[in-house]
Amino acid sequence: MPSTPSNARPFSSFNFGVEIDFGGKTLCSAAFAECDGLEMTMDVKTIREGGNNLEQIRLAGPVNYGTLSLKRGMTESFDLWEWFAEVNRSPWLRAQGTVVLYAADGVTQRAQFELTRLLPIRVKAPQLNAKDGTVAIEELQVAYESMTLVPGGSGG
Repeated sequence: MPSTPSNARPFSSFNFGVEIDFGGKTLCSAAFAECDGLEMTMDVKTIREGGNNLEQIRLAGPVNYGTLSLKRGMTESFDLWEWFAEVNRSPWLRAQGTVVLYAADGVTQRAQFELTRLLPIRVKAPQLNAKDGTVAIEELQVAYESMTLVPGGSGG
């Protein structure tokens, strides 16, 4: 395992990009304000050895992946809604996705998360309130089958 320098600074979470490729075209023409759900969890299998009451054996089990939750201001681009409708018509269709974490300069890639076989599972219209003057936020939730971290991203 590579060692981490003691003076390494943590990445900031405000500068990121999301790209979803579906059927040869790129979705998500608008930037997202929030991205959550990049996670992997490994099931652990516990085995007890007969006669040994002081120890247990832990084995790595299957990996489970989170649900990606994306939020953005609603615009005239209805690409996410169209993707959801297309998958509803053809449930076997899947997309590929990438989430890139950028440095403060907005160009240098610090890390890249590659997601495979994306399936939109929820699209939510903005909450509408005539008394409130805030931006209309739409939300998309996506299931994915695997995730790979590429340190530094493809450009760094």
